[in-house]
Amino acid sequence: MARSPVLIYLIVVVFVLLLLSFAPKRPNRPHRRLKLRPAADLSDQTARDRDRRGIPFDPVIADIERRREDREWERAHFLPQGHAPAMEAQPEWEDFMDAEDYINDEERFNVTDRIVLLFPKIDVAPADGFVSSDELADWNLRQVEKEVMHRTQRDMELHDKNHDGFISFKEYEPPSWARRYHDDNATDDKVGWWKEEHFNASDMDGDGLLNLTEFNDFLHPADTNNPKLIHWLSKEEIRERDKDKDGKLNFQEYFNGLFDLIRKEDVYNVTYESDSSTDAPAKRLFSQLDHNNDGYLSEDELIPVIGDLHPSERYYAKQQADYVISEADTDKDGRLTLKEMIENPYVFYSAIFAEEDDYNYHDEFR
Repeated sequence: MARSPVLIYLIVVVFVLLLLSFAPKRPNRPHRRLKLRPAADLSDQTARDRDRRGIPFDPVIADIERRREDREWERAHFLPQGHAPAMEAQPEWEDFMDAEDYINDEERFNVTDRIVLLFPKIDVAPADGFVSSDELADWNLRQVEKEVMHRTQRDMELHDKNHDGFISFKEYEPPSWARRYHDDNATDDKVGWWKEEHFNASDMDGDGLLNLTEFNDFLHPADTNNPKLIHWLSKEEIRERDKDKDGKLNFQEYFNGLFDLIRKEDVYNVTYESDSSTDAPAKRLFSQLDHNNDGYLSEDELIPVIGDLHPSERYYAKQQADYVISEADTDKDGRLTLKEMIENPYVFYSAIFAEEDDYNYHDEFR
């Protein structure tokens, strides 16, 4: 009978060891300090030349970055020089001297626990225990759409002078880089961005004012579903490349200005043996777009490839999802299990690593 407690103890130890052997393992690598992304340039941020930063995987990280960026926004646009912002309720992470202390405190922000929590929110179409590239892309898109709309709301607050919830063309002031460009090219009407035609194309209901959705389209036309704005984008592409000013593109204008931007082997079934062999596939694609066979590309004929010329947020969300899956998909079945995500946590948080850290990380652990 004296051996009974020892036997029970041994059984418990064996049982615990078995549980641990089947549990997802944490990565066998040194802890990497997470760093928030550099704040965007709030003085000159435009829809056309946006900083293509990685999309934050974790909404907690995104919220921290938005709050920090909002403070910079207030300082830049609403506060007197050197004036401190008004007191406001502080989120938990601001109890620390630096928000990075919060996200690097495993007791408060544990990446494994975060992945376990987020996994069922991503695995929804269907909820089958696997995260596909499309599911991860949809997740990324939801995160970036929230971020983009938040910035649009900030911009609307800045430009809506009479605070009626709408923006007139008279109220809107284009970004400083656009003003400088237009001033330098006062007699050149080639560039239409931020001009009245752009504004009117974004005004879907034609009331002369932009509501929040229309203003978001105005700032980010690559993501619009507004047919008028899509047509304006196509017209703008022709205007910028139409050397002989006849309102359409001949083959040479298309070849010199657009072909390299829109050619895609997977979409157009075009193969390239060398740089000198692009003339034939260029003509083949040109003929596919030239529906009326008149030897020119019109505004309407350019619309099918406008998404190649102006990639949407969905394109970038899918691109990032494919990359992450290629890095974390250990068994190479094209999808991720919870175990694979837990064993590769830093892949999902790579958007907030410094560039030099990314370089060292890939060199050391790939």
